[in-house]
Amino acid sequence: MIDLYTAATPNGHKVSIVLEELGLPYTVHALSFDKKEQKSADFLKINPNGRIPAIVDRANGDFAVFESGAILIYLAELSGKLLPKDPKGRSVVLQWLMFQMGGIGPMQGQANVFFRYFPEKLQGAIDRYQHETRRLYEVLDTRLQDVEFLAGEYSIADIATFPWVRGYEWSGVSVDGLPALQRWMATMEARPAVQRGLLVPERIDDASVVKGAQAMLIR
Repeated sequence: MIDLYTAATPNGHKVSIVLEELGLPYTVHALSFDKKEQKSADFLKINPNGRIPAIVDRANGDFAVFESGAILIYLAELSGKLLPKDPKGRSVVLQWLMFQMGGIGPMQGQANVFFRYFPEKLQGAIDRYQHETRRLYEVLDTRLQDVEFLAGEYSIADIATFPWVRGYEWSGVSVDGLPALQRWMATMEARPAVQRGLLVPERIDDASVVKGAQAMLIR
């Protein structure tokens, strides 16, 4: 049994989606940003960085894993699915996973901060992060012109990337003129496990979500 500590954010949805895709049993622990539950002493024992998501694998000696990319790799290796075992295939998946972790997540996250949350409208910062996010989308589109999924076959690279890219409008970034990316997004959205994962955890009221997201992203 997996204990999932999460919230309704792109990084949180990565893990709920992969758990649904793998069919692994899990218990959801939704953390409240308003109450700073991600900074509690008990949670810091699971993730010293005080961020979601994190998991505890109860069947493996209460083994804790934090950082969303590390969690995806752990669960894929645990199940033997969504991550090839051959070195080349595995490397391709990990390259695109790192592309999301090191590029799309940080850049789109900053686009969200300056476009939606920051108390001052710093147009230079907004433009910089929106333009870089769009450039990264163009890299995805170029890749997806040649393959159905980012690593060829469906993998944790797709699962990591989709929850971020689906929020393009919230970030003020356009996907116009990126037909391969749009096709991939529609394919991802149609997967039943993806749909189920996006509903975990149940959303609280919008004002609380925005307040919590602002607090997490700005500090």
